[in-house]
Amino acid sequence: MKRTLVLPTGREKDILMDVTSLNSDPKGIVVFCHGYKGYKDWGAWNLVADEFARKGFTFVKLNFSHNGGTLENPIDFPDLEAFGNNTYSKEVADLNSVIAWSNKEFDAPIHIIGHSRGGGVVTLVAGGNSNVSKVISWAAVADFKERFPVGEKLQEWKNKGVDYVLNGRTKQEMPHYYSFYEDFIKNEMNLTISKAAKRIRVPHLIIHGDKDEAVSVKDAYRLGSFNPKAELEIILGANHTFGSKHPWNERFLPDSLREVVDKTIYFINSSNKL
Repeated sequence: MKRTLVLPTGREKDILMDVTSLNSDPKGIVVFCHGYKGYKDWGAWNLVADEFARKGFTFVKLNFSHNGGTLENPIDFPDLEAFGNNTYSKEVADLNSVIAWSNKEFDAPIHIIGHSRGGGVVTLVAGGNSNVSKVISWAAVADFKERFPVGEKLQEWKNKGVDYVLNGRTKQEMPHYYSFYEDFIKNEMNLTISKAAKRIRVPHLIIHGDKDEAVSVKDAYRLGSFNPKAELEIILGANHTFGSKHPWNERFLPDSLREVVDKTIYFINSSNKL
C-alpha cells in the first residue's frame, strides 16, 4: 500500500513524500533521498519501494523541498525558482525533518539511503542524527566543495548571481543562484562529507558502480577511507543509476539495481558489528 502525504516543515516549503508498506508492524523504516535533478518517482524508484515493502519494511521516499517540483507536479520541475534557491543545508534539514516524523510515526529502527548527491546528504545526517540506525549510500559523492566551480568560473558566477545547467530530459535551463555557494561556505564545517563520515557510529554501507559516468567510483573508495568501518560494495558493470532510466516502463528492476537492492536489504537485516 502506498500513500502520499505532505510534511509541513515550518520553513519556506513543505516536503512531498510517499510511504509504501505492506505491514502495519514493519521491521524497519527506510528513508530514501534522491540525487541532483532527481525526485522520488524517478526511474525505477517506485519498484525499489515495492521491493523493500515486500521484505517487511516501510519505505519512505521524499522530494527535497527545493528540488524544483511542486505538490501538484512533482516530476517536471515547474518551480525553477525553488530549484535555484536550493542548498545542501536545506536538504540536510529536510532529511532530518523526515527522520523526526518517522521516529514519531513508527516504532521501528530508521535506516537512510541516498543516491548520488543524496548519498552525500545521508552521510552528513548520519554523522549527527542519533535516530539513524544504519546508513547506505548509492553512487554517492564524497565531497561537495570540489563540485563547485573555481577561479574565473566562480568569479563569473558571483558577478552574474546565477548560473544555468541544462536538463537533458526536459530541456529546461535550470538556475543555480550564487547563494548556493555562499550557504556552503557559511556552513562548510557541517557540510563537509569527510568530517561527517568520521563521526558515523552506526553500520555504514557504500555501494557504487565501477562504470559510473557521473560520479567516479573513486568517490566510493574515498568515502570508505573516511570511515574505515564502513562496508564497500562495487557493482561490476553498473553505471550511475544502476541500469535504470526515466521513464522506466518495465515491471522489474534492472539487473544492477536488483543487486544493489538485494545487498542493501541483506546489510540492513544483518547484525553488523562495529
